[in-house]
Amino acid sequence: MASSISALRIQDAPGRFGSDATWGIVLVIPYVVVFAFIVVYPIVYGMVLGTHPESYRKLFHDPIYLKSAWNTLVFLVIAVNLKLLIALFLSGFFYNTETWIRWVGIIFLLPWAAPSLPSIFSIRWMFNSEWGLINGILFRLFGIDGPLWLVKPGLAFGLVIATHIWKNLPFWTLILLAGRMAIPKDRYEAANVDGATRFQVFRFITFPAIKNLYITSTLLSTIWSVGDFNSVYLLTGGGPWDATHVLSTLGIRYAFSIGDIPTGVATVITALPVVIPIVFVLIRRLREGD
Repeated sequence: MASSISALRIQDAPGRFGSDATWGIVLVIPYVVVFAFIVVYPIVYGMVLGTHPESYRKLFHDPIYLKSAWNTLVFLVIAVNLKLLIALFLSGFFYNTETWIRWVGIIFLLPWAAPSLPSIFSIRWMFNSEWGLINGILFRLFGIDGPLWLVKPGLAFGLVIATHIWKNLPFWTLILLAGRMAIPKDRYEAANVDGATRFQVFRFITFPAIKNLYITSTLLSTIWSVGDFNSVYLLTGGGPWDATHVLSTLGIRYAFSIGDIPTGVATVITALPVVIPIVFVLIRRLREGD
C-alpha cells in the first residue's frame, strides 16, 4: 500500500514527464501551432497588407466602392431587421403544438439546412429573365413578359436581400422559438384567466421575456451579415454592372479578379468600424446576462 502511494506521488510530481500538466502542454501544442498558422498569421498578414495608404486612396476614389458601402448599409438595415421581425412572429406560429405545424416546421428548416451553392443557384435559375421558372409561369398564365429580375439593379439587389432572408430565417426563428418555450406557461394561463387578448399577451409577457434574446440575435446577425458573401456572389456576382456589390464581394473582386490583394484587404478592413462596436456591445450584453 505504501509503495503504491509513493509511486503515485512520484508520477504526479511537478517536472515529471508523466504529470498531468506536462501532458496537457504536450496535447495543447498542436492546437496552438495550427491556430497560429491558420488564424493568427492570416489575420496579422492581412492587417499588414491593409496598412498601405495608397489602397485607401484608390478605394475612396472608386465609385464602385462607394456604391458597395451604401449597399452594405442598406443590406444590413433592411435584411437584418426584416429577418428578425419575421422570425419573431413565425416563432409564435411554430410555438403551437399541432401535429401539422410540426411538419410545416420541418419543411421550413430545409432552406437553412440545404447547402448554399445549389439552393442559391436554383433561385438564380428561377428568376432568369429569359428562361427562368417565374417568368415562364407569368407568360403561360397571363401572357406577359416578366421583369428583368437579375438585369435591373434595383430588382437584383432586392432579390439578394430576399435570398438572404429566405436562407437564414429558419435559424433565427428556431432561436426565438427556443426563447418562447423557456417562458413559464403559468404566465400565459394567468393572462387567459384575466381575459387578456393575444396582443396584450405578446406585449406584456412574451416580448419582455425574449427582448434581450431578440436584441442579442439582432447584433449577432448583423455581424454575420456583414460577411455574407454567398447571397450576393452566387446570385448576381455583384452585377449587373457592379451595382449589387457589398464590401465582402468587392474585396474578393479586388483581390482575385483584379489581382490587387492589398486593396481587397483594405476593402474588408473598412467594414471594421461597423463590426467592432457591435462586437463590444454584444460581449458586454453576454457578460451582463451571465
